[in-house]
Amino acid sequence: MLVKLGLSAAVCALVSTAAMAREDQVKVGPAPKWATLSEPLPVPDDQRGALFVRRQDSEVHLDKDGQSTFVAYRTRILQSNALQLGNISISWNPAAGAPLVHTLTVYRDGIARDVLKDSHFEILRREDQLEQSMLSGILTAVLQVPDLRVGDELELSYTVREQDPTMGSDSFGLLFLVNSPPPGRFRLGLSWDDGQEPRLMISPDLETMVQRSNQAISINADMPATMNPPKSAPPRYSWQRIAQFSDFDGWQSVSRRFAPLYAEAATLDQNSPLKEEAARIAAAHDNEKDRAEAALALVQQQVRYIYIGLNSGNLTPARADQTWERRYGDCKGKTAMLLALLGQLGIEAEAVLANNSNGDDGLDQRLPNPGMFDHVLVRAQIDGKAYWLDGTLPKVVVASQAPIMPYRWVLPLSAEGKALEQVPWKPAVAPDNLVLYEIDARDGIDQTARIEITTVKRGIVGLGEYFQFSSVTDEQLENAVRQNAEGGSSWNTVEHVTYRYDVATQASVLKISGTGPVDWEGDEGGERWLTLPGGGFNPPDRRQRGSDQDKSAPFYQEPEFDCRVTSVRLPRQTAAKDWSYNTSFEKQFFGNNFRRSFERRDGTIRMVRSSKTWQTEITPAEAAKDNARLTDFDNSMARIFYDRNSADGPGSGKKVAATFEGDWINDATSCDGHWEKDQKQ
Repeated sequence: MLVKLGLSAAVCALVSTAAMAREDQVKVGPAPKWATLSEPLPVPDDQRGALFVRRQDSEVHLDKDGQSTFVAYRTRILQSNALQLGNISISWNPAAGAPLVHTLTVYRDGIARDVLKDSHFEILRREDQLEQSMLSGILTAVLQVPDLRVGDELELSYTVREQDPTMGSDSFGLLFLVNSPPPGRFRLGLSWDDGQEPRLMISPDLETMVQRSNQAISINADMPATMNPPKSAPPRYSWQRIAQFSDFDGWQSVSRRFAPLYAEAATLDQNSPLKEEAARIAAAHDNEKDRAEAALALVQQQVRYIYIGLNSGNLTPARADQTWERRYGDCKGKTAMLLALLGQLGIEAEAVLANNSNGDDGLDQRLPNPGMFDHVLVRAQIDGKAYWLDGTLPKVVVASQAPIMPYRWVLPLSAEGKALEQVPWKPAVAPDNLVLYEIDARDGIDQTARIEITTVKRGIVGLGEYFQFSSVTDEQLENAVRQNAEGGSSWNTVEHVTYRYDVATQASVLKISGTGPVDWEGDEGGERWLTLPGGGFNPPDRRQRGSDQDKSAPFYQEPEFDCRVTSVRLPRQTAAKDWSYNTSFEKQFFGNNFRRSFERRDGTIRMVRSSKTWQTEITPAEAAKDNARLTDFDNSMARIFYDRNSADGPGSGKKVAATFEGDWINDATSCDGHWEKDQKQ
């Protein structure tokens, strides 16, 4: 349960819905006996800001059947923009029981007004994430507090039950204080019945605030200061002011708990039609790799994705036969179906829990918590190698030896229980982003040039582009590009637009060709120059932190491999010796390699510029050294020059590939500076 102020008590984000008696109305009643209320903190006379939290309590209570969350706050409204606090919203899972509201009161001039006496909650039954193909079953109750004014104090308290039939009495979750809370008094609480005490892990920044008793802990904070994670630190350093609790004694226990769910869901009925599908796949393909990819394609293409959180579906996968029969399923159902098919084909495979939200950095340093995962996919052993298969992705994403998502930690599911497993990061072999820019100026400097631009994107960005462009026809795509580009600063005419997704290299490829102006600068009677697109670098930011931040934390950057290739076919009426270009270089800063190379050959000036991350984290000492070297960074724009009176310019001494030489989609090693070509044509 998340509280919309400075304090949140968050249990597992996957709250399953049991098939119990329907509870779809808000109830009113007293607070539970285990709930504790703080004393209201006086409002300072000179208090600034939109509101002041006189008290905010958020407590999770554990019992043999699950857990409940108690939320209570009393807030003084100091400015009109805080009146939105009167928009009360409570969400819950009806299968676990209706929310119980204890108080909803407005205080004005010492007089209390019971809002619930004349106002009532309205229940919203609409699935709020239906557009994202999600069916959760969650209900939301809303109430607009009438006649709420600046200077009033709003008090609300309620309890929401959370009960997961999959996990039974095992509890896990988080309590946390946000980095920048409003001024006031906050309390986080965790209590438990006899025999339900969980394992606890409290971050050091909360330890001094903790009060312990036999069956509870309380974390109390008055006027808590703003806390910022160290600037540019890895994501795990954002894990601040958090108390974790879990009944699991290790990640192996989580693995053992979930493995039988997928084993059962992947068990096919005696007359299952999926057995026939597996037999058809086996007959059509004679090796494990092709069979596995055929099974993956069946799950990807013939079962549409819908997240199902109904009837305990948040944690328990639907049976493979059920998913095939209704032809829709979420990651759990698709994974179970794929495991069933691979089992019929004799291919060893396992379900693997993962985090698609980039929240797994530092997972090995936390208590075991199934809520840390939001996705599940398949890992299969094929010809002695591990392959990742994700049934929720489109058909162009085939079995691969590395997952398309940048996972750091995953949890394989096994009846024996497997440990958390690190997915090692490696520098990219092919560019994540590659742009090929060809300018054919052979007709003359001041003539319209022929231009061809090819963009190549990989990874999640490339997959997003595939979703966008594959949903339209070639004619629609070409028309959209033409309408957007023609007549602008870059294009006179757009003649051809082609798009494809190259499955072999997992690359989204868009090519646009036509004619356009070339922005030559200089004196028409003397020197002319052209700034090449994509040829320069902005200098990297300094890696440094304020005096109040952790100086020992490493500096982090999202890995990227970007490559820009530009070729200019020179005007026929000019002499090659009259053409030159500016600096080539290769430098390393902050775990990145910055490179630019030029070559003039065969009537063409070629330029390749790339930046590649080879180290995602660097130490403060390494950062300090590179900070001192930043004045050496070459941030000049890439330019070529024409001067009919010049001497022949020196060459770079290196071979540089042109946009029209080689297959850049399948082999972009020139972006790393390894391109070689025999001069003998």
